[in-house]
Amino acid sequence: MGGVNSCGEGTRIGCACRYAARMSTNSEIVRDFMAAWNRKDIDGVMGFFAPDAIYHNMPGDPVAGIEPIRAVIEGYATPADAIDWVLMEVAETAGGVVLTERLDKFDFGGKWLELPVMGTFELGDGKITAWRDYFDMATFGRQMTAIREASA
Repeated sequence: MGGVNSCGEGTRIGCACRYAARMSTNSEIVRDFMAAWNRKDIDGVMGFFAPDAIYHNMPGDPVAGIEPIRAVIEGYATPADAIDWVLMEVAETAGGVVLTERLDKFDFGGKWLELPVMGTFELGDGKITAWRDYFDMATFGRQMTAIREASA
């Protein structure tokens, strides 16, 4: 039978407040990570990763470790004049994985690339240990081609 948990509620399955606290913390970490992107603060972005983190930007190959991840991130962030990642939805699993539905926007010379993205963030000890982003490469390619042609 259930007893009384640490938050004073009777329960059979444990304290929901511990789960809620972790969920809030992990989701806030991801929100803060996105805010660093929006500031184009590469050092700030990198500070969210565990040393052995893995970043898999689908459909490309995964990269592991701080420096390889930094190289990929700089490839996206450096050429952009501004970045605006819009968080549309966020959810968190019972295991603490944060799922995001986003619109990632990058300004290239006044022309915005807008890419719908689904992201999965695994965290440990307050750091991102794995990050996977899923998006349509054809959508990305069409917009980049249009931006390049308009700039030529």
